[in-house]
Amino acid sequence: MDSARWFTEQSAGAPPALSARAARYLAAQAGASDPALMLASAAREALAASLAYAGDRAAALDLLAADALVTLALKARAVSDPAGLGAFAAELSHMGAERR
Repeated sequence: MDSARWFTEQSAGAPPALSARAARYLAAQAGASDPALMLASAAREALAASLAYAGDRAAALDLLAADALVTLALKARAVSDPAGLGAFAAELSHMGAERR
């Protein structure tokens, strides 16, 4: 599965600003072999960026991008390894809790 192409297909119909922001985080993760991990890593970076804002509304787009990327990471894992989805979701939850 080509992560960038799959992301483009899956994000069709999303607001352009949101797709562009999420795509920017995904592009920074080039080189990862597992699409679900690549999307999750991009989500982690988007979440970190949103937390860097001091309670400012400017964090909204990065936070929405993080949410979209996590959703797509879970969907990618569900497609590639349905039996491992629960463990992957727990791992993502743990990574998110570490960012707070």
